[in-house]
Amino acid sequence: MAKASRKKPGRLAEKLLEIRQKLGLSQNGLIRRLGLTEELEQDYISKFERGVLIPPLHVLLAYAEAANVWVEALIKDSVDLPERLPSPDKNEGVLRLTTRQKTSKKKC
Repeated sequence: MAKASRKKPGRLAEKLLEIRQKLGLSQNGLIRRLGLTEELEQDYISKFERGVLIPPLHVLLAYAEAANVWVEALIKDSVDLPERLPSPDKNEGVLRLTTRQKTSKKKC
């Protein structure tokens, strides 16, 4: 029997890259910050940021903790990360406006 493919978050890769950039870290610096030097190498971070690989759950949790956001903020495509990272307070993300909402907001 064939395995069903898992649905992956469409914006996860861009959010992981955004976290690293906003924290001002190199890929190796991020690995150290996440406390995962014994299990991750730079090429894994690159693959996560390009959407080639999906990080395991414990790695996603480490990213969320480094940025001080809830894991849901990484996974949900309907929210953006907060502007400032790490967030001063644990953050659930910022609800992303749809194209329709953006258009109506501009008209006001």
